[in-house]
Amino acid sequence: MATLAQTLPETTMRVEPRPAPRPRVVSGAAPVLLPWLRAQSINVTRHAAALRPFKRDEFGPGQAAPSEGHIQVVNDLITNLRRGLLKMSKNVHDSIAVASEDPRSHRLQRVVSHKDSAHRWVQGIEKIWDFYFELFGQRQGRYGDWLLSCDRIAMDCYQAAYTNLGAARSVPAPPPFCYMKTGFAPATIRRGIPVRRLGKQLNPFPLVQLPYHRLVNPWTLGAVMHEVSHNLQSDLGLSKDIPRQIGLRLLNADLGRSVVRVWVRWNREMFADMSALLLGGPATVGSLMDVIGRAPAAVFGFSERGPHPTPYLRLLISTELLRRMGFGTEAEQYARAWTRIYPNPRAGTIPTKVLETFPKACALAVDTMCFRPYSSLGNKTLAQVFHFGRKDQNMIEEAAQRLAAGIDPGIVPERYLIGAARHALDKRLARPGVITENFYKELVRR
Repeated sequence: MATLAQTLPETTMRVEPRPAPRPRVVSGAAPVLLPWLRAQSINVTRHAAALRPFKRDEFGPGQAAPSEGHIQVVNDLITNLRRGLLKMSKNVHDSIAVASEDPRSHRLQRVVSHKDSAHRWVQGIEKIWDFYFELFGQRQGRYGDWLLSCDRIAMDCYQAAYTNLGAARSVPAPPPFCYMKTGFAPATIRRGIPVRRLGKQLNPFPLVQLPYHRLVNPWTLGAVMHEVSHNLQSDLGLSKDIPRQIGLRLLNADLGRSVVRVWVRWNREMFADMSALLLGGPATVGSLMDVIGRAPAAVFGFSERGPHPTPYLRLLISTELLRRMGFGTEAEQYARAWTRIYPNPRAGTIPTKVLETFPKACALAVDTMCFRPYSSLGNKTLAQVFHFGRKDQNMIEEAAQRLAAGIDPGIVPERYLIGAARHALDKRLARPGVITENFYKELVRR
């Protein structure tokens, strides 16, 4: 598919498949050969017709259906690829017409060669068509409202970012699209990157992958803000500035190049954690603990090439930001709980130098990432763009009371409902099933 992408046409247009040629009966031709040639022409024509653009109404009439914007950009991708298939179909048709007049072996081999090229192209388009058909099709079932709710949280994160920038930026579109997939951890596919499952085509909008067990327990959905934040780092133009500034800050602090390399490598996952915490508040740390609270060997296990901070240190990075946000008590409580579960980090494989320099390196990295201005943010800091203070937490706690009672939680941002669900669960304000039902009911209603 890499070569397929290189030969895509620059514009799209509707091209009708050519009708299958009507081969003449050639004296001496085998009775099987001419019908088989005709069938190959029909097959490739029908392949092209079947891989047609999507229609919005085929994925249900409700709010959970994919938006016009999502359908349009996927259809643009499919239409461009179909143009290439129709060109190859013409080669198949023409070679069949020639071989039908004179079915010598070299002409028949030209038919099957063109057919093979068209078939590979069909497979490539089929892979893309099937990928989005499955994603869009999830919105028709019983989980459509859950995924719509996560879409609205993701949209709220983007709106918080772009409305609070220090200078106007072009607004990206379409917005993130959430889908469900089995597995342990959430994930994302960023906008505009080549995707193997799409034959190295560019993904046209952010995709947020959520395991079923996260959707069942909405107080664990801080993962939505984390995955959306990966996309925000790219869309806001921070993918290069953040690691560069962290690297310079730590080098100037004489922490050693080996330590600096570790923190630079961690920048993307750390950014997603920091951004999610600034977007959602203290409850996001509890959601992070849900993900990384595993067996000691995994929590203390250091990866030489892994993009994630070592889990033991990852939680403590979040408590450092929580403290800087003005939530010192909550930061201390989370840190104490974490170190009570995992009291001896030296029992794992974290390098001694990384452990020894952690307090200083962590403070500098958090300060650089969250409390230093960036030109791409309009010379604001990340903490200014995603400002979260005590009043926001008060809103979340009031919304938790209302959510538990089945009352309209008010005009709180969609992303705050995750923290409200967690607060209601932690304080036993209602049964988990009631919290879940009211959480999704409120988000679907909006």
